[in-house]
Amino acid sequence: MINLLIMAKCLGSICAVNHVVKSNNFLCGIIAVPARRSLEREKIDSFEKLSDYSEEEIMQLHGFGKNAMEKLKNHMKEHQVSFKN
Repeated sequence: MINLLIMAKCLGSICAVNHVVKSNNFLCGIIAVPARRSLEREKIDSFEKLSDYSEEEIMQLHGFGKNAMEKLKNHMKEHQVSFKN
């Protein structure tokens, strides 16, 4: 029984050490999570990288619809950023 407790404590600390938390807050609170995850999969984590894509290319990503795109375009406009033509 004591061995199980010791093992559990050891495993708990290993899990805590190996747990990685992503701290990319790019567009957090602006667009929905599925759309943000699509951008993450494409390694788009800044306005600079986002401006390398066209609106049509971003619309092809999973999670992007009219609502997400409208919110994204409004946020980009506030930061003087635009899609490539």
